[in-house]
Amino acid sequence: MGQAFPKPGLRPFLATDIPLLEDILHTSIEELTAEDYSEDQQAAWAASVGDAEKLAARLGKQLTLVATIGSGPVGFASLRGDDHIDMLFVHPTAARQGVATALIDAMEKLAGGRGTAKLTVDASDTARPFFEKRGYTATLRNTIALGAEWLGNTTMQKTLAAPPTRETQ
Repeated sequence: MGQAFPKPGLRPFLATDIPLLEDILHTSIEELTAEDYSEDQQAAWAASVGDAEKLAARLGKQLTLVATIGSGPVGFASLRGDDHIDMLFVHPTAARQGVATALIDAMEKLAGGRGTAKLTVDASDTARPFFEKRGYTATLRNTIALGAEWLGNTTMQKTLAAPPTRETQ
C-alpha cells in the first residue's frame, strides 16, 4: 500500500516567497524535465525567467497561488489575465503528491468564477500529459527561441463548466 501524503494547502503569493519559489522553479526544471529537454535547453529555460526581481514582478501582476505542505511552499501556479495559466511548478520532492492538481483545480475554479469559458496553457512537454488527463486538448505546437536554444511546448485549451445560475442552484 502506498504512503499517504498530506493534502497541500493553498494560499496567495507573498513577495517574501520569491527566494523559495525561485528555488522551486529552477529545481523543477533541472530535475523533472530531463527526459524532455537537454541540459542546454533546461539552462536556457531557467535563465529566461530572469532574476528574483523579474520573477517577483511577473508573479505580482498575476493571480498567483502557493501550495504548501506543512508550513513550506512546495509549488506555485499563476493565472495571467482571466484565462491563461502562465506558470505551474512543483518541487521534485512534492511531485506526484497532488500539488499540481490542487493548484490547477483552484485556478480552474477561480477562472470559472470570473466568467472565463476557456482556459489555456502553454504546456511543456513534461507537463502535457498532466494537462491531457485534466481534459485539456492540444491546439497548437510551439517552438520558442531562448537565446541559442529552441524549446517546444504545446498550447492547450479546456472548456470550463459554466458556473451555476440562480435557476440551477
